[in-house]
Amino acid sequence: MTSPRPQRADGSVRVLGIDPGSTITGYGVVEGRGTECRLVECGVIRSPRQGDLAVRLLHIYSDIRAVIERLQPDCLAVEGVFYRENARTAVILAHARGVALLAGAEQGLPVAEYAPAEIKKAVVGTGRATKTQVGFMVQKLLNLAEPPRPADASDGCAAALCHIITGTGPLARRRAAQ
Repeated sequence: MTSPRPQRADGSVRVLGIDPGSTITGYGVVEGRGTECRLVECGVIRSPRQGDLAVRLLHIYSDIRAVIERLQPDCLAVEGVFYRENARTAVILAHARGVALLAGAEQGLPVAEYAPAEIKKAVVGTGRATKTQVGFMVQKLLNLAEPPRPADASDGCAAALCHIITGTGPLARRRAAQ
């Protein structure tokens, strides 16, 4: 991870969380200050299911860059690749993750990488949490009426929350000071 940027004037930090995928990439921008977190925006980037992988990766990269430019996060938290039964799927997922890392680095953002189990543990309390459990806890932690939809958007929010809770965000600094 690169060095953290200074906090905002109000002491908050804005984190862009990314749940990479080759056809659906979830993202969530969460702002945290003290023990309070709020959702700025979340959604998904949809790439064409068919066609050249390079074109799909360009689409993901361009849309992540647009989110960064529009919402001005202080750092990027990206879910790491976990090995699936299909090695080809894992490699394609790693490509999508790579363009997310590139978009953040190109914009000068500190980039943190978290394993899927680490994100689940930070947000839910167990590294084996289900998507439903992650969505429920994202809803509770961000004081939302319902979990972000689709689940990929919720997973992007979870990555951002993980960084705020366990990374270099305000909650992590508060814990370190205790």
